[in-house]
Amino acid sequence: MRRAVAATALALTLAGCGSSLPPQPVDSSSSVTVPQPPGVAGAPAPTPTTSAPDTNCDATASLRPSGPLPPPGQMPDGSTMARIVQRGRLIAGVDQNTFPMGFRDPITGQVEGFDVDMLHAVSEALFGDPDRIQFKAITSADRIPVLQQGLVDIVARTFTIDCARAEQVGFSSVYFSAGQRVLVDSDSPVRDVGDLAGRKVCATKGSTSLEALTEVASKPELVSVDNWTDCLVLMQQGQVAATSTDDTILAGLAAQDPYTKVVGPRFADEPYGLAVPKTDTDFVRFINAVLEKIRADGTWTADYKHWLGDRLGPAPAPPTPRYVD
Repeated sequence: MRRAVAATALALTLAGCGSSLPPQPVDSSSSVTVPQPPGVAGAPAPTPTTSAPDTNCDATASLRPSGPLPPPGQMPDGSTMARIVQRGRLIAGVDQNTFPMGFRDPITGQVEGFDVDMLHAVSEALFGDPDRIQFKAITSADRIPVLQQGLVDIVARTFTIDCARAEQVGFSSVYFSAGQRVLVDSDSPVRDVGDLAGRKVCATKGSTSLEALTEVASKPELVSVDNWTDCLVLMQQGQVAATSTDDTILAGLAAQDPYTKVVGPRFADEPYGLAVPKTDTDFVRFINAVLEKIRADGTWTADYKHWLGDRLGPAPAPPTPRYVD
């Protein structure tokens, strides 16, 4: 229905543009090409590797804080934190398209969201100012490369911790525990991931969501995009039947389109971590101390209630940190 209304509205708009030509019939044949967001592709082929990652690793166990947080602006000499403080700003890779985790507010122009609030806490601990952050908008596929190339100090972008990624970047302890589900049109017969056989399903490039979909028994036809909002556009155009990713992201998409619904139980766990270059182990310990603080003082719970409470339900207890040392 929403697509029929949109088509009618478009026809009325065009009709009011002052043309003296008689109305022309609309070609509804399959030869009509519907515009797509940039970057739309099929699921990428698996990248060949010389050795498989250790799937038995303890990926969500991070490095223990080395002690109490130092006073803001007084970081240990020679540390990663001292270098960042001397520069005067934290450079962070973020999403600007995924409400309510990381998005640019269309009214204020500010980057906001639950992930972004984690960065404000880190900035506060470094500088005594939560806003000393230079944001760099990145895609899901950019997250590891920007860290390895030294383009950012930290990434906060619904970044699921797994063994393969933990070999390439340093992760904090888990700051949020999400789970993968399915988003469909409100009148769709799809009830869960098992009903996706023969249907086109959208996910972003470089995401664990895309990987998980290759392993489900229903074997849907996968479509990959750069940003999650591109999946919503493809659904609205009728070019895909569903979007599948973390429930946090799907809740935001559903809030933007009342003609959609989230269905089925979680079928994959998605533990989020803040990520830094692999060599910056002192910064991992510092960030974990920051996360310990905001879990204990109620900041984490307040952030959850503000961004997610109306969408995912009452605030759970913050994830319990686990450490390897």
